[in-house]
Amino acid sequence: MAETPKSHSTGSKGLVIAAAVAVVAIVIAGGVYFLGMGDQTETQAASRADADVPMSELLDGGPLDDVVIGDEDAPVTIIEYASMTCPHCAHFHTETFPKVKEKYIDTGKVKFIFREFPLDILAARASMLARCAGPEKRMALTSALFETQQSWAVRDEPEAMDKLLGIARQAGFSKESFDECMADEELYQNIVKMRARASSEFGVNSTPSFFIDGKKLGREHELEDFDAILEEEHAGADDKTESAPAE
Repeated sequence: MAETPKSHSTGSKGLVIAAAVAVVAIVIAGGVYFLGMGDQTETQAASRADADVPMSELLDGGPLDDVVIGDEDAPVTIIEYASMTCPHCAHFHTETFPKVKEKYIDTGKVKFIFREFPLDILAARASMLARCAGPEKRMALTSALFETQQSWAVRDEPEAMDKLLGIARQAGFSKESFDECMADEELYQNIVKMRARASSEFGVNSTPSFFIDGKKLGREHELEDFDAILEEEHAGADDKTESAPAE
């Protein structure tokens, strides 16, 4: 979690002003990026949009560390690409994910990896905020952002940022540490790279998108849709175990 400054010295105020200027620069650059990338993203993703992807490629390290939920040694891996402003993503995380977690993650059958695929600049900012919370609190803040999405994912830019700041304060951020997070250009660019890689290499073209041991889940994301693939995966694992020669 970003530390709260202990004083408001002249130097600290100067840092905050510089951070605010940097925020404006990122907003402008980010807005241009997201407005101009739509056709390119669709073109890059089209060839692999419905294709499975080898797990060795999916798990190859990207520009940001993954935060894994569940047992690192679980036999099945689910990777989600989501946008923080996507209503379908919010629905999944508030309605379906708790069921998937209870049935598969908490029982050691699945490990779950969440990755950013921002559809707009506000989604990128929310992802930055979750990243700045640190690896131990990142998913908790991500969940909170999805649960409150309707309150902060608004069209008015100043209002959206005020809402995000309010959520950040509840998570322990100060105004200064929030501004510093929003001004972290390297973090922003790495999130952009995460999206670009998912599009060009893995065919991700919508959110949420899921890969279950490399198999692309369809456009339905309810518990029964995960059951259909996970039960097949479990049966396949059992067949391999039964056919393996005894030592």
